[in-house]
Amino acid sequence: MESTEGAGVSEVVEEAAAATSCDSWIQRTFDHVLSASGLRLSLQAGQPVTVLALQRYMAEAPSPSTPSKATASSSHAHLAPLPTYCYDVTITDGVYQEKCLLAPELNRLVHKNALCCGSCVEITQCSYMYNEKKLCIGFLCIEQLRIVGVSDVGTPLGQKEYKAKPRVPLKGGKKHYLPLWNNDDPYGDIWVEKKLSQDVCVDDSKLTSLFHLEMSWKTRLSFQPLLVRVLHKGRLRYYGKPDTKLDVPYQAYFDVADHSGMMSVVLWNSLCLEWYNSLKTGTVLLLEQYAAKPSYPFKTQPSPRDLHMKKFSSIEISLNVRDPPARIHIIPESKVKKAWKLPEIKYRFITRSELPNLPNEHSCDIIGLVKYVGRTERTRKREHGEDFWIHRWVHVVDGTSEEPFILELFATSQPDIFEQIHPMTYLVCTQMRVMRETVESGSDTTYLTTSNESQIFITGWHKGQPYTEETKVKSFIQWIKTQNEAYHMEKTTIGGYYPFPPVPNTFSKYCKNSKVESVLTTIGEMEKAIESLHYREHKRIAIQGIISAIRYVSCGSTSQDASGAEPMQIDKEPWSQSSVSKKNHVKEGRKTSSVQRSPPSVQEQQHIVTRKALAKRKSITVGTKDPPMSTRPYFTRSSGKKIMLHTDLKENCLSKKRESREVTELTQLSGTGNKEKSSVPETVQAERICHNSWQSALWTAVKDNLTQHLYYGRVFPESFPCKFDYMHKEFLMQRYNLQAAKYKPNEWKTNEGMICFENACPLEYYEVAILGINHDIAVDVAFLPGCCPEDTHLFRAEDVLNDAVLTSVSGTSCQQKTINKEGLSEIISFSDEVLKAAADLEKQHVICILDICSLTEDKVEVFLNKVYKITEADVINQT
Repeated sequence: MESTEGAGVSEVVEEAAAATSCDSWIQRTFDHVLSASGLRLSLQAGQPVTVLALQRYMAEAPSPSTPSKATASSSHAHLAPLPTYCYDVTITDGVYQEKCLLAPELNRLVHKNALCCGSCVEITQCSYMYNEKKLCIGFLCIEQLRIVGVSDVGTPLGQKEYKAKPRVPLKGGKKHYLPLWNNDDPYGDIWVEKKLSQDVCVDDSKLTSLFHLEMSWKTRLSFQPLLVRVLHKGRLRYYGKPDTKLDVPYQAYFDVADHSGMMSVVLWNSLCLEWYNSLKTGTVLLLEQYAAKPSYPFKTQPSPRDLHMKKFSSIEISLNVRDPPARIHIIPESKVKKAWKLPEIKYRFITRSELPNLPNEHSCDIIGLVKYVGRTERTRKREHGEDFWIHRWVHVVDGTSEEPFILELFATSQPDIFEQIHPMTYLVCTQMRVMRETVESGSDTTYLTTSNESQIFITGWHKGQPYTEETKVKSFIQWIKTQNEAYHMEKTTIGGYYPFPPVPNTFSKYCKNSKVESVLTTIGEMEKAIESLHYREHKRIAIQGIISAIRYVSCGSTSQDASGAEPMQIDKEPWSQSSVSKKNHVKEGRKTSSVQRSPPSVQEQQHIVTRKALAKRKSITVGTKDPPMSTRPYFTRSSGKKIMLHTDLKENCLSKKRESREVTELTQLSGTGNKEKSSVPETVQAERICHNSWQSALWTAVKDNLTQHLYYGRVFPESFPCKFDYMHKEFLMQRYNLQAAKYKPNEWKTNEGMICFENACPLEYYEVAILGINHDIAVDVAFLPGCCPEDTHLFRAEDVLNDAVLTSVSGTSCQQKTINKEGLSEIISFSDEVLKAAADLEKQHVICILDICSLTEDKVEVFLNKVYKITEADVINQT
C-alpha cells in the first residue's frame, strides 16, 4: 500500500536489526508519533500486533455543516439523524497493551467482521489525538492497517497499558460502552451483577397501596412507601441519541403488584446499572421516594396471568437517581409476611400437544429439551441504520407430541443465558406469543416468539425460580427421567441456514407483511443490497426474473478443518462458460473484499487451501481510502460429511475415513521438527457436479450477451447444520454465536486426537440461474432442499418451494440416484416431470424470494426461498 504523503506526515523506516526481547512496538510508535510535527506517522513496515478487544459507543452529533445519513437524501429528510458509532481497539505487541481509536473510515472492517478479536494487524498509519473537551492525555488513532492473519497466542497475562487511560470511551463525552452487536444487553463492569437483600424494618402502618396511589397521585407531591412483588421484567432499552447529554440513557419496565392490583414501574438511567440485574420475577421490593406520572401510551402490555387481578394502567411509577432520588430495598423471601397479601407468581405453561388449539397472539410459557439451536443472526431495526435486533431459532421437545416447539428467540437482556443455549439443555421461556398463519390449503404454520417481557432460563439457572413448583414443569421433569439420553443426543443439531418462518402462499400476502418501502428489488440493486450487509445480518428480498437454468451440486466429499482455517476454493467458471467472463462482466458471489490476492497458479486452482496457508503470502490492506478490489475472488467450500479438527493423530483419522468412505483425506505436513505448522496447502477432492442439468432455450441464446452476471451460487460450511457433540459444546457455541468483543484463545486447539462433527443433512444443493426480465442481466443463487433440523416436517422442499420446476427438482420422487465407483451419490437423470415443468416456465416472469445473510467479511449466503407466479391480482396491487 502506498504511504500517505503531505504536511505533517513523517516517514519512519523500521530498522531491520532484531529488537531485544523487551522492545515494544507500542513504545517506539508513541515516541515517533509524538515527535512528528503533524502528530501523524506513516510506517513502511510495521510489526504485527494482536487485537485484544473491540469496544463500541455512540458517536457525538455531527456539526451542523456535516450532512447526516438521514438528511443526505431527500427521501429521508424528514427523519431524525441516524446514530453512528465509534470503536476503541485494544492491541498488544507482547510487551504492552494500548487502547486506540479506530478511524471512522475503518468502521466498515468491524461491520463486516473483517477486523475482530484475535486478528493480527500491521498498523501502517496512525496519529495522536487529544480530546479537546477533557483535561487528559491523548490517544493513538489507527488510520490505516493491514490484516495479516489470526493470532494463536494464549491469553496475555501481566501486560500493562503503556499509557494508562480511564475506562471510558476515548472520543467524545460518552461514559460507557455498548455491546458490540446490539444495544439491548447490559455490557461491561459498570453493571452491578447482584445487589444483596437487605434486612429492612418495614413499618406496615406507613405503607400505601397501588390502588390508593392511582386515586391520589394528582394531589400529592410525595408518596408513602410501597411494598410490591415483581411480576414481569422487561427488556433493557437504550434510548441514547447523538446529542443526548445523559451519561447512561437506559430504561427498563417492570410490572409490580400488591394485594390491590398491578402497575408498571420504570427504572431510569444510572439506576439501571445498579439494579437491573438484581430485580427478577418474584423479587419483593420496598419502594420509597418514587414519582408517579401518566403512563406512556404506546408501551406493550404483558398478558396478565391472573385474570382477576386489577390493572392500573393510567399511571406508572418512576424510579430515578434524582428529583426525587429513589430508594429501593430488596426484601428477602424469608422475611415476607403473609399479612402483606402479596400475590404469588402465576404462569401459563402449555405442552406441545396443546399448541394447535391456541389462538394467534396467545401468551404462554413453555419448558422443553433443546434439540436444535440455530446460529445467531441480526436484523436491522431501521433501514440504513446501524442498530440491530439479535435473534436465533431453537427447537425444544416436551414428550407430548412428535413435533417440537419452534421458538424465535430475540435477545432478552440476558446475554449470559442467550449465548449458552445449546442442545440437550432444559429451556424455559416465559411470556411467549403464539404466531400462527393459516394458508389456503387449510394447514397452518405455528411458532412462538419472544415478547418485551420474555425471560429465558437454561440448565444451571433454574434454581430458585418461581416456576419450579408448576405442575407442568414437574411433569416434564418426570418425563425426562424416563428418557434415554443417547437417543435424544443422536437427534440434536446446531447451526446452518434456517428458512423460517415460511413466506406466505401468495405474493400479495408477502407484500402486506413486508416492512420495506419498496417490495421489489431489481437484480442490479441486489448487488448493492448485499454489499451493504453487516456481519450476520439477515434480509429477505424479492426480485423479478425468469428461471433459466438449474444445476445439481454435490459436495459430500469435502471436509473442513475446524481449527478456524476454513477451506477456500479458487472458483471455477460458472456454467455460462461464455464471452461474458472474458469481458469481465461476471461478478462473483461475495461481498467487496479488501483482500489483495495474486492470481493463483494452475496447481493452486486444483487445491483447496486454508486461510492460514495464505496468510503469509496474502494480506488485507485497508485505510481511510477505499482499497482496490480483489482481482481474483475466492470462495469457501461447503463442508464435508465430517468436519474435522486436525491434530497430531493423523493415522486415527485416516482409518476412520477409510471406513466411512465419506470423508476426504486431509493431509497436513510438518516442518523440520519444530512446533510451527507448515503452510503447505491441505488438499481435498474437488466437488462433484452433476453433468445432467437443465437450461432453457432462452438462456442458451442470451447467456453470452449479458451485460452483467452476478454469481451467488456458492454454499458455505456454515450453511449446513451439523450434529451436536456435547464434548465440544464450547467450540460449537462459539462457532454459532456472534464474534466475541474480547479475545479468548481457542482452547479446543489443544485437544488431542481427531474430532469429527457429522453433518445433519446431505451436502448437496442446486444452483439456479435467474435471468432478468429485460434479458440483459442474470444472477446465480443457491437452493438448499431438505437441509433442516430433525424432528420436524415443516421444511420439506415441496413446502418451501412448491412451484413447478423447483418442486420437481427437489422432490425425491423425481431424482434417480446411483453410486459411482468412488462411492459418491449422483443424480443421473431428470424426470419427465422436471422437463415438463421447466418447459412450462420457459420465458415466464416469476417473483423470486431470496434469503441473504452475511456470514463474514467475504462470504455471503444467497438462497432461493420461494418462487411466485405473477397473477393478475399482483399486477393490480402494484399499480
